[in-house]
Amino acid sequence: MGISETKEFTYQFLPAVSGMRDADIVIAPPFTSLFAAAEALSGTTVELCAQNAFYEETGAFTGEVSPRMVKDAGCSHVIIGHSERRRYFQETDEIIRKKIMACQRQGLGVIFCIGESLAEREAGRMSDVLQGQIMNVLEGVDAHKLIVAYEPVWAIGTGRTATPEQAQEAHHFIRIQLAVIYGASADSIRILYGGSVTPETVDSLMACPDVDGALVGGASLKPESFERIVKFKRRSS
Repeated sequence: MGISETKEFTYQFLPAVSGMRDADIVIAPPFTSLFAAAEALSGTTVELCAQNAFYEETGAFTGEVSPRMVKDAGCSHVIIGHSERRRYFQETDEIIRKKIMACQRQGLGVIFCIGESLAEREAGRMSDVLQGQIMNVLEGVDAHKLIVAYEPVWAIGTGRTATPEQAQEAHHFIRIQLAVIYGASADSIRILYGGSVTPETVDSLMACPDVDGALVGGASLKPESFERIVKFKRRSS
């Protein structure tokens, strides 16, 4: 999404959610569109998020964007550890950990992504993979402004979505692992589901007790589609 597309998206999307007070909405355009998005979001309740950040604040790291730069661009949050960063840019748990620590030093909220591949799930290793990613990265990380996003790699960009039962199983397991590190504070950490979330699947996913929100990919590129996801139908009590 380029600058012109970002401006058009915000022009259409913001009026549709201007009256919402019962959901936290964050959008994450590419780096080149952050400034344009920040201008459009000024004075609204929608917050701005970067898709990545580097782990050093200063130095000769041509092409990288530091957490301080991200914050200066108007961001309140950063996505760290997305499966595509792990896959295509060989980001390890140690690199991800350093990035999270650097972002937290700047007071940024971190959306920390974890998830297993199809091969790992079929081998019955989902729990081992999630536990390893959590323990390797979050030990010593502040729970304040930390958000965890479960994104099963096999469901990203494939059109496949975890069933509500699969999502709840994974999210409940993640909650237990967070409690090992953070104790009772784990209950306050939001766990998002990310994996081909669509207007058709969001209601059933959000009905799961341990699913606190969604990390939306392709369906967020169309204002009307993202609006429907944001305005998911809540389960009646």
